[in-house]
Amino acid sequence: MPGEGCTAFAPGRVNLIGEHTDYNEGLALPFAIAEGVTVAARTSHSDGGAQRVQAEALDLGEHDEFPLADPPAADGWRAFVRGTVAEMQRDGLAVVPAHLRIAGELPPGAGLSSSAALEVALCLALLELGAPGAAERADRRRLARLCSRVENDWVGARTGLLDQMASLFGAPDTALCIDFRTLAVEPVPLRLGAWRLALLDSGERHVHASSGYNQRRAECARACELLGVRSLRDASDEEISGLPEPLRARARHVSSENDRVREAVVALAADDMRMLGGLLDASHESLRDDYEVSTPAVETAVVRLREAGAAGARLIGGGFGGSVLGLFAPGATPPADAREVRPGAGAHVLAA
Repeated sequence: MPGEGCTAFAPGRVNLIGEHTDYNEGLALPFAIAEGVTVAARTSHSDGGAQRVQAEALDLGEHDEFPLADPPAADGWRAFVRGTVAEMQRDGLAVVPAHLRIAGELPPGAGLSSSAALEVALCLALLELGAPGAAERADRRRLARLCSRVENDWVGARTGLLDQMASLFGAPDTALCIDFRTLAVEPVPLRLGAWRLALLDSGERHVHASSGYNQRRAECARACELLGVRSLRDASDEEISGLPEPLRARARHVSSENDRVREAVVALAADDMRMLGGLLDASHESLRDDYEVSTPAVETAVVRLREAGAAGARLIGGGFGGSVLGLFAPGATPPADAREVRPGAGAHVLAA
């Protein structure tokens, strides 16, 4: 008999460094944060009719209801719920009729991966509801791929796996060096001590599906076609230099960003926060100039962090708005409207 009720939590993430590398089979260094999305699920008993799923988005005051067997397409938050239910069944995972209550602490479009947190929390809640203990036993890489299909095929944003992997594998005081070719995850201690990481919202919302995100992915794919390589990770600097613009700049960012991830792991191992700050600055310059995903609002936020004494600052997430991350030395004070973030636990089922 399926469980009568359960609650799952999935965190958002901050990507310390390694932006737009995941869908290019590269490297990234994200960490989970304390804020995220909570999904409370309970079994919905049918009165003899077709089995259905009901969902409430508590923050929005909106509802949805759809057939369990064949969820139809939808827009907005409903696309995530319906897509998760459909993709779980397509993947052979049991889903029972359910009533879902969704609550989030992450502002949509702020670059903290509210969408991946929603997908992951839905997955874990529905797994646990169908078979108690199933969420803990699940193959988390399989769940990351499933959630990515929801975002790609149901929502229309061709994101990679970074956000889902960070949410699923996060741990306190730990960043994750993820190799997106093999999906190997290397925990990297993130010992901040008296240093602080702070987020400043640019005030500009981004939406992957309607921004230039998909265009950047297409440009990277075209660069691979011209170079005859599987991914930009396989392209040498000499080969990249022969590409036409803007493909040359896009590929140059991906190649240099992979190098910066490797250097950031070295910096963290040596507790060299000044080195890390310089890498954040270099990453932002590359995202702004080579990948062209910054905006005037984002640049204003970067300037504010640096004027407040940040040792390094860069945009996070897909770009075209969202939040900016700043690294602050002991004694430096982030702007009053910034919020401190630290690495937190990954997605899990909450104790009853």
